[in-house]
Parts: sequence; C-alpha cells; structure tokens
Amino acid sequence: MTHTRNAVLLFAAGLGTRMSPLTDTRPKPLVEVAGRPLLDHALALCDGLKTVVNCHYLADQIKAHLAGTGTQVSDESDLLRETGGGLKHALPLLGPSPVFTLNTDAVWHGPNPVEALRTTWRPEMEVLLLMIPREAAVGHRGGGDFDIDATGRLHRGSDYVYSGLQIIRTDRLAAVPEDVFSMWTLWSGMLERGTMYGTAYGGRWCDVGRPDSIPLAEAMLNGTADV
Repeated sequence: MTHTRNAVLLFAAGLGTRMSPLTDTRPKPLVEVAGRPLLDHALALCDGLKTVVNCHYLADQIKAHLAGTGTQVSDESDLLRETGGGLKHALPLLGPSPVFTLNTDAVWHGPNPVEALRTTWRPEMEVLLLMIPREAAVGHRGGGDFDIDATGRLHRGSDYVYSGLQIIRTDRLAAVPEDVFSMWTLWSGMLERGTMYGTAYGGRWCDVGRPDSIPLAEAMLNGTADV
C-alpha cells in the first residue's frame, strides 16, 4: 500500500499556562494522570509507529524523559512554532506524507484511536480528524469545533470537538513561508477544497487542560466517571 502512515508527531512544546501551577516547574506533558505522565499515555497509543515528540518549554525535561526510548525529538527550544510550524519543522524526522499528529493533553479509554483513524483513512482525503461528540467530551469547557456531513466531510459547526488526533498530508507545508503558524493554515484550504474529513471516536476522551481536569480524567480511566 502506498500510503503507509507510519509516523506520528506528538505535540509537547506548549507553555501549559492553563495547567499552572503544576507547569511552573515541569512541562505539561510530564504532568501525571493516574500515576503516569500525559506524554506516556499518548505514546502508549502509538505502538508500531515511528514516534517524534517536539519540545520547547522546559525542553531538557522532555529530552531526559525520552532518552533511550527510541522516540526522536524535534527541538524547538529556539522558537515556539505553534502546531503547523511544529509539524513543518519535524518533517525531516517524520518522513513521507501522510503522518499522524497527536496532542498530549488528553487521555483516552476504549478502542485505540490511532487504529480507528488508520482504518477510516481513504486516498482522497487530505486530512482526517478524530472527533468527539460534544456531549461526550469530558473536561472540555469550550464549544464544538465542527459538524460531520453524510459523506464524512467536516464543516465549521458545534456538534463535535476535535480530539487532537489527525492524519494529515504534509505536501502543502513546503509552500508556507512562515516558521510560526497554526494548523488552520493548512486546514482552511482543505476545508474549502472539500478534502477535510472527520470520524467520530467510539470510546471516551478527556481533555486534560487544567489541574481540575485531572480527577475527571482519572475517574474516566477507572470507570467511575459520570459522563
């Protein structure tokens, strides 16, 4: 098969300001949920993939945590590039398009979300996002991000929350001159072209963005959550 999708970039470069004071002395991906750093929860989903982690804030702690694991580091210590810029910077490590990207500030309970995306991917897609029904988004304080139509295409809306996991073609990154830009720089064109797709996750997901999200996540993982 020509589209192997065998690499993933895990985003671990952010400042983690919403997680303060826990992030005053450590990066958010190393904050523990159920006795395990968020980064390790995310890496456990990526078995069999080439794993790349970017870092900026307190980068030395991320590097030390990953030492000897086989996971490569995309060092952004010089500049915080946001999600799109971070992906562009990591391309030499990731290899051929398309690739997965995964936020590290959430935990999952249920079917492996990476495999759920892999089995849904089709060649006509430029990007495929894993979506959470808004009512099932534990710990998420914002509104929804998208709606999914009958063909699986995404449109701006409010029914679904973006989970932070996607498969994306990286070919168009070469045409972006900036170093710092969000994923929307790519997504906007894909949305217009009708090549931006989404699929709903069948398990449970918790946004771990603030200290008070941690007990919600732990309750979800041990099966005692109300939501």
